[in-house]
Amino acid sequence: MADPLDRPSAVVELDAVVPREFHGRRVDWVATQLFQESEPEDGPVVSRSELSRWIRAGLLSLDDRAVKPKTPVAAGQRIRLRAERLPRFDWSAAEALAFGVVYEDPHILVVDKPAGLVVHPGAGNPRGTLVNGLLRHRPTLAELPRAGLIQRLDKDTSGLMVVAGNESSLKSLLNDMQARRIERSYLAVVEGTVATDRRIDFAIGRDRRNRLRQSVRQDGRAAVTHVAVRTRFSAHTLIEAQLETGRTHQIRVHMACIGHPLVGDRRYGARRVVPASATATDAEVVRRFPRQALHAYRLAFTHPASGERVAFQSDLPEDMRCLRHALEAH
Repeated sequence: MADPLDRPSAVVELDAVVPREFHGRRVDWVATQLFQESEPEDGPVVSRSELSRWIRAGLLSLDDRAVKPKTPVAAGQRIRLRAERLPRFDWSAAEALAFGVVYEDPHILVVDKPAGLVVHPGAGNPRGTLVNGLLRHRPTLAELPRAGLIQRLDKDTSGLMVVAGNESSLKSLLNDMQARRIERSYLAVVEGTVATDRRIDFAIGRDRRNRLRQSVRQDGRAAVTHVAVRTRFSAHTLIEAQLETGRTHQIRVHMACIGHPLVGDRRYGARRVVPASATATDAEVVRRFPRQALHAYRLAFTHPASGERVAFQSDLPEDMRCLRHALEAH
């Protein structure tokens, strides 16, 4: 069995446009402000020490020209960094962890991740992740890049994920993900009454003031979410959100941008709205909801071996069912 740490290193690519307030500053300082704690789509967040090492190695470019760290920048210029990242965490440790297996065959697994479970090892989470549990469930996944992962879910988002069972399936599913042929639909409870179904088309990038957040930015990456109203409550709405793209925190950012943050999503402005007629018990359910109310409830894709279109669904987890019940009463 191959050791995951012997796999080829991952390529990290980061880019951003210099904002006006950084005009005239050194490119190394600006890159640190813009890229530290960035979250590449195929790996853990970029640490300050990791970023500093790449900058010292001369891996920054400004408008596609290599520059020295002390080079001053101008507003509107594009900073890029491309680096090879050596795996930093042991993805080979198998652990017994609780998660649902909705379907499996030799080619794929469809798992139902509970809220609170981190997907893969990284800073602050060297063990106890979904990957560690998958390796216990199917040890041969240790032979695959990223243990067969095709996608990620935030720690506090629950729901369905597809995992490749072999190299040919991994290649096929990654190609389908890049070509947007994998359908991913979510259920979310948001604050306020969403008036109508809509298509949200706002580019998303790293927030300039808070590196742990994403924000709508003109210079961000294209991001499209299709929103359908499922149920309107007195002060909240249950929506279905289908991803056309898959940016970090996409649904959370898009819904907050249109004035409807997800219940429990403090990072993106949830206000702990409570129905005016709520009982004390129901009000507590809403106020104390411990995470963003977001569940990946449906996946549909072409099976990499059979070529057939397959679809899987997951019921709302208990905490979101309790939340819905508390809101339905008012």
